[in-house]
Amino acid sequence: MKFGVTFPYIESKVTADLAAEAEAAGWDGIFVWDTIWGIDAWITLTAVALQTTRVTLGVLLTPLSRRKPWEVASQTATLDRLSGGRLVFPVGLGAPETGWANFGEETDRKIRAERMDEGLDILTGLWKGQPFNYTGKYYQIKETSFMPPPPPLQQPRIPVWVVGAWPSEKSMQRVIKYDGLLPMKMENGAASPHFTPDDIRAMRAYIEERRKLTTPFDIIVEGETPGDQPEQAAKQARQWADAGVTWWQEDVWAKVYETRGVEGIRQRLKQGPPRG
Repeated sequence: MKFGVTFPYIESKVTADLAAEAEAAGWDGIFVWDTIWGIDAWITLTAVALQTTRVTLGVLLTPLSRRKPWEVASQTATLDRLSGGRLVFPVGLGAPETGWANFGEETDRKIRAERMDEGLDILTGLWKGQPFNYTGKYYQIKETSFMPPPPPLQQPRIPVWVVGAWPSEKSMQRVIKYDGLLPMKMENGAASPHFTPDDIRAMRAYIEERRKLTTPFDIIVEGETPGDQPEQAAKQARQWADAGVTWWQEDVWAKVYETRGVEGIRQRLKQGPPRG
């Protein structure tokens, strides 16, 4: 299992400085929030890339339905090359309750899902380079020979992690086309972040039975462990590793940041990941 840190919504330079400390303390990944407006996630992640050398990088997560996929393709390919091939691309429908309607963004779930699927087609297609054409319900692209950019360093593509709402067949079918699962669970017709290790085992079995790709596949779970109790922290993470989780994402934006601010984050990072 690898261990990442999901940072709260704080200044880019602060995040980059803390990311360097996290890398030195043995963490494996640095992830930041995407917001409808404000501190830009991609600029923040670029700053992180320039102050680290080893850790995996990602925006957790990108709501692709409200982005121009060709711009995201440019950002991700550029950052993958800048970082030496350390980027992953977590993607989902996002959280429209965080102010989307105030800016006129689409909030209908079905439309957002359709736009995300088309966006992923375009993103992965453009990563392969020209010639590329696309005709969809929402997007139409004609190939261009004008200054085609270099492809991402990672091949066959930057790993794409996708939210999967278990046991929704449509959602899980999307997951198996890509490289990682950000698990959710359907409860009373809505996606919920509450699931168990047994739910992960069921999702993993579904994926292993149906996924045709032979590239590596990750399962990512978020949570918070007590850094001052390393044995308990390791035990908490181990139950998920035993179920098939490959990435534990430590949420330092919850109790740690809310109670002790940036210094609380720094202390938790120095305590190290919950290995054991």
